[in-house]
Amino acid sequence: MSRGIHWLLAAQFVSGLADSALLLVAIARLVEAAAPAWMAPMLKFCFTLAYVLLAPWVGALADRWPKARVMLAANLLKAAAACGMLLGLHPLAAFALAGLGAACYSPAKYGLVTEQVAPAELVRANGWIEVSTVCAIVLGTGLGGLLVSDAVPDGDGALAAVLAAYGLAGLLNLRIPRGVAHGAPVGWAPAALVGRFRVANSLLWRDAKGGLSLAITTLFWGAGATLQLVVLAWAQDALGLGLDQAAYLQAVVALGIVAGAALAGWRVPLHQATRVLPLGVLMGAGVPLMLGVQALPAVVLLLALIGLLAGLLVVPMNALLQHRGHVLLRPGESIAVQNFNENLGVLLMLGLYATLLALGQSTALLAGALGACVALGTLAAAALHARRMAAIAAAGGAAGAPTLSTPATTPRNLP
Repeated sequence: MSRGIHWLLAAQFVSGLADSALLLVAIARLVEAAAPAWMAPMLKFCFTLAYVLLAPWVGALADRWPKARVMLAANLLKAAAACGMLLGLHPLAAFALAGLGAACYSPAKYGLVTEQVAPAELVRANGWIEVSTVCAIVLGTGLGGLLVSDAVPDGDGALAAVLAAYGLAGLLNLRIPRGVAHGAPVGWAPAALVGRFRVANSLLWRDAKGGLSLAITTLFWGAGATLQLVVLAWAQDALGLGLDQAAYLQAVVALGIVAGAALAGWRVPLHQATRVLPLGVLMGAGVPLMLGVQALPAVVLLLALIGLLAGLLVVPMNALLQHRGHVLLRPGESIAVQNFNENLGVLLMLGLYATLLALGQSTALLAGALGACVALGTLAAAALHARRMAAIAAAGGAAGAPTLSTPATTPRNLP
């Protein structure tokens, strides 16, 4: 991989580390303010909202201007969110601002990857990105746990540490190759952008492999965001751990994802990506099993296994989705469509989770429902894909769909 990818990995690692630490600090602030329990999932809800509402615009933004500069500006927005919380801004409002920065950051980041990496290397590149992202979650969760522990009694000091991490991420962004600008074919008019985005979204869903991978990644990210909060709540309620200690169990899941992502990047070629689908069923079945485990070593082993299955599943699916999106659409537009669907799934599952919490439902019910959703959703997506492929084979057609992209002029290796 090019040196530009290495700088990209470093920048997004530090930015992701700050995001994870900021979440723990925000939860601690809500606890200090005696906020109701349903507000914790609403932090992620507010963070995710911009991905859905602004998808047509952030995709066009990532394609109109050099992607490394878009990433730098987006990182500044996330830093402004931490600064706002330091000055007294409500955590929910601060996370809405951080989400705006993240929504701009993602299509620029992944669009830059598809510009610099050949299709045959996409699974490997995605494996490294996933390893970097999840390592950021692991260390960021650990950092957040430290910042909300007695070791750092000053909440303002915790936010200052997060701000320093965002500052370092901004410096690393300056070393990333700028990327190319594809222009804005339909201008910035809301009606034109939304119309093109609607067509792009439809194209990706109708594509046999694109639709399958989009369904799986949408299910995965929705379930993953909810699982993060379920593990936190369960560890405190069932195991009697504090928030800082419960955060380390989240890190165990993340370490499993790192191992699975690395293994997928090494062993699963792009043309065999669909062979990992049974792992989604196993992952879903494993989630409710944690309710019957009380010994901490067994809990750690089970959560690491769930993470391993998740990493093995999501990396090939994400690479397949990026490949189909890059064929059918523009790079930033493709990632914006992906983000729209995945984060709509996050919003729906977090909204349902917050509603069930407000109604006083138990952690056991929440974990069981989450596991069933993952397992049954994977089975349904696999069955639909099999029918589509059989229909395509019977018709003698190709698995692809008409494209909205222009002829490929993007350099694969930038200086």
